[in-house]
Formats: sequence, C-alpha cells, structure tokens
Amino acid sequence: MDDACRTILDAMTGSVSGVLGRVQEPGRVGLAFSGGVDSTLLAVVCSKMGYGPVLLTVGFEDSHDMQFALQVNSEMGLEHHIQPITSESFGITADRVCGALDTENLSWRENCIAFYYIAMLARSVRVDRVITANGIDELFCGYDAYRRIYDRGAPAIYELMDEKLDNELHMFDAICDMVLESSDVHILQPLLSGEFVSAARSLPLAEKITGADDLQRKHVIRRLAAHMGVPRISYTKQKKALQYGTRIHKRLLSYLGNSRSRL
Repeated sequence: MDDACRTILDAMTGSVSGVLGRVQEPGRVGLAFSGGVDSTLLAVVCSKMGYGPVLLTVGFEDSHDMQFALQVNSEMGLEHHIQPITSESFGITADRVCGALDTENLSWRENCIAFYYIAMLARSVRVDRVITANGIDELFCGYDAYRRIYDRGAPAIYELMDEKLDNELHMFDAICDMVLESSDVHILQPLLSGEFVSAARSLPLAEKITGADDLQRKHVIRRLAAHMGVPRISYTKQKKALQYGTRIHKRLLSYLGNSRSRL
C-alpha cells in the first residue's frame, strides 16, 4: 500500500472509531449503502475493524442504487436490507420532510428524504446508528463541478471544496435533527470529521483529479478500495449522486410540480 492510501486508511479507521467507539455486537451498525466506491470501501473497512456493518439501501424499485447495491454485495456477502420506495409512500414522506425543513434547497430536500427512508429501514431492523461515507466526494473531487473548474487552478478547486464541505456539514445538521426526531436513529458522518478532513487536505491534488477530462477522479480512494478488496465493479464505477441513483430527484421534481399546479 502506498503512503497516500495509508494516510487515508489510517484517518478513516480513526474517524470510524471516533464516532462508533468500541467494537459493538456484530451486525448492529447500519451503513447507508449504494454500492458505489465510497460506501463500499467504508463497508469493507468497518467489516475489517470488526463492526459487522448492516448495509441499508433505499430507492425506487427500478432505480440504479437498488440494482447496483445488490450486484456489489453479491461479491461481499454482508448483511443487507433493502427498502423499495413506493409512489404511495413518497408523497406522504415528501410532505413530511419538506414541511420539517426550513429551506427551498432541492438537494437538501432530496437527501433528507433519502435518509428519512434509510432511518426507517434501520429502525425496522433494530439498528439505532447509521454511518455514511459522505465527505469523500467533497474532499476528493468526486463531483463533476471540480472537472468544470479545473483549468482555473488549485485555488478555485479548494475554494469549491470548502463551499461543498460547508454545505454538507450544514445539510447534515438539518438531516440528523429531522431523522433523530422522527425515528430515534442517529446518522453519523465519520468522513466529515476534522481528522479525516485534515488527512484528505494533506494529499496532493493529483491524487484526486488530474485534469478537466478526468471522468473518474477520487484516484487515491479507488486505489485504496482495490487494495482493501472492494469489488472491481464498485471502484471502477463513475459517480452517481444519491438523489439520482435512487430516482428521488426525478420523483421530487414531479411531486413539487404537481403541488404547485394545485395551488
């Protein structure tokens, strides 16, 4: 394992230990799971640390995340629970979430809806803590926006990184409050900890993105995933955001459009 991968692995294990404490009874730590490289790497790391993660996947029946998560975990064999989102439940949930959030930000609403479903699934399988891999895309240039500003230089990239981290932290404060009040489930973000952020920021930019035409990005994360035994189909897959992978984005736009048309 190269030094950059070791830096990230050490920071990841330290941050996971920081939010979860001592090793718990196997199978009682939930993990929001899409099958993408971020959540799959975190699942493998947690498993090797002895936490025995319970994988939790939500999405509409025909969504990318539902199908891809199953495919990836078929190679790992971890405990996995899936909750299909139905059209009937979505309207009720969207009403509840949009009413509870004091924001018109579409991304916040989409993510809050997704984590509301994840929390309900966690509660149904008697898990009261769920960790996420949120933070990797912000810190390792996972979003396409980093590619679009690459030619403006490192200062512009780090400015965008700071903006995205700030948004993610504030968004998850709102999500955690709403989810905890609704379900008694704690959503924990080890990869937004100060320790992990500092480690990620210490690495050269080339470990994250190499140019405006870099479609994969997150290179050190993908190398670490390969070393840790993450299935190849996961660590070679391009980014697909939660709201798109679950089809929540498309359904929420339709819901909001229908709601406005009734006014």
